[in-house]
Amino acid sequence: MPASRPRRPGRRPVQDATDLRAHLLDAAVQAYANAGVAASTNRAIARAAGVNPALVNYYFGDRLPDAVVEERLLPVMAEVMAGMGEPPETPLALGSRFVDAVCGVIERHPWLPALWIREVLVDGGAFRDAVFSRIGALPRAVAARLGDAQRAGRIDAGLDPRLVVVSLVGLTMFTAASAPIWRRLFDADDLDIDTVRRHAHAFLAHGLASTETPP
Repeated sequence: MPASRPRRPGRRPVQDATDLRAHLLDAAVQAYANAGVAASTNRAIARAAGVNPALVNYYFGDRLPDAVVEERLLPVMAEVMAGMGEPPETPLALGSRFVDAVCGVIERHPWLPALWIREVLVDGGAFRDAVFSRIGALPRAVAARLGDAQRAGRIDAGLDPRLVVVSLVGLTMFTAASAPIWRRLFDADDLDIDTVRRHAHAFLAHGLASTETPP
């Protein structure tokens, strides 16, 4: 039986193509989180991935940022929405579930907070329009349920349900994004995502606790 023909140098097995494409997406996500989309060239991303820059163009052309949104950022936000599950009965349970869902995705995808701040929150961010048009229903739904609870006298009348959503994002995403500053300021390496989660739950237990007088 003839010996199998040796693989030509530089060629990758077909089954490696999907892995290589995913590897490039991961490198792009990290580059965008660290430096922003505008400052991250395809060449720099290829260098970080350890591949020839021509491969970035081969797989994505000039649409690498679009691929990052569709295949990395939006699926992660879908994880948040899935983590919310069915609407819970109490405002506190709703806020707590939001905290757990966001902290869970941050734990699994540590690049998310920095990328969110750079390219979604900041005016002119490359991903703002794409993300807002796809996930805007979630914060509006949370605010609506909090509004219903407020009209029923279940949370303080002085709260603005819309700003409660902003506060929930601040307790999770913003805190995680700025954690390196607070670790340095407080000389505290223990300010990790678990600390953020515990703090947010304790904060909500007072801020969104029922205002109804127990019998």
